[in-house]
Amino acid sequence: MKKVLISGTGLFTPEESISNEELIDSFNAYVELFNQQNADAIERGEVTGLKTSFPEFIEKASGIKSRYVINKAGVLDPHRMYPIIADRSDDEQSLQCEMAVKAVQEALAKAGKTGADIDAVIVACSNMQRAYPAMSIEIQNAIGAKGFAFDMNVACSSATFGLQTAADMIRSGSAKCVLMVNPEICSGHLEWRDRDCHFIFGDVCTTVILESEETCTNPQAWEVIGTKLQTQFSNNIRNNFGFLNRCDEEGVGKRDKLFRQEGRKVFKEVCPMVAEQITQHLGELDLQASQLKRMWLHQANSNMNALIARKVLDRDPSPEESPTILDTYANTSSAGSIIAFHLHNQDLASGDVGVICSFGAGYSIGSVIVKKR
Repeated sequence: MKKVLISGTGLFTPEESISNEELIDSFNAYVELFNQQNADAIERGEVTGLKTSFPEFIEKASGIKSRYVINKAGVLDPHRMYPIIADRSDDEQSLQCEMAVKAVQEALAKAGKTGADIDAVIVACSNMQRAYPAMSIEIQNAIGAKGFAFDMNVACSSATFGLQTAADMIRSGSAKCVLMVNPEICSGHLEWRDRDCHFIFGDVCTTVILESEETCTNPQAWEVIGTKLQTQFSNNIRNNFGFLNRCDEEGVGKRDKLFRQEGRKVFKEVCPMVAEQITQHLGELDLQASQLKRMWLHQANSNMNALIARKVLDRDPSPEESPTILDTYANTSSAGSIIAFHLHNQDLASGDVGVICSFGAGYSIGSVIVKKR
């Protein structure tokens, strides 16, 4: 079977960041405004008053301390509570394309490639900013790539599903060098006025270049030695936003048109599934958990990651074995595990084995086991 390698990765990080303290100051100001404006209805029992929050709650519940966003002012305005992102004309580069192009340059440099060497582009993320034309085709054009391009969405697992898709394309001969992109603008689909989830997400873009061993010139590349995907339907993480929303005026603007989740159910149900998948995947490749040098897990919740790693390794993981980036990036959906891999793989030696693993809405789980060249 043709060997497939990850020869380059790239990361775009927005300039603006919001600390937990800033977020709580804004949220509590909104709560005060809401309770004042609805005081009479709250007193009559017709409306439920909102509760304030505090930074310690966020960090204890998630491990998150801050998050990067495309626009900070709109999110922190208690009269608005969502980002200010201006429309662009059709002749201007779209925001997701702009983010991608910046991240792609780093990946191309690492891989020793130019845009012309890419013959397939996959955009894999939880939300596209438009229906069509595909974001991937715009990115393909912007970097001067050849071949074909398409978008795909498996929510937080989009990147690992994209990696398997790219690897399969290279092995089948339908592409030689594939760019997989994860432009996540999570701030746009988060309800910043919801105490239970307003702290979860951040914005970012990651990119990965995959190619065959024959064309790879990066001595620090990683061989993809196995991929495994799993889906199981659940409503516990859901977003009902879509083009049919306007067809029922009563539903426009309702809470279900943004991200929502049953967090405790997700924790209880997903953690065992992820640990079991990684363990099974290792077994299918005749590998033991003791051979794993690193676990680049989806960065949704530090408590989830600690539990998953503990189940796989049968002991507490060291910070090096299961690196965390969500403390500063928060949950960046599909990009989280790729950020972890991008920032925390340089210290590993030739022959070392690790797993890139994502999990999220669907439910969906993807594991990609890699070995240092």
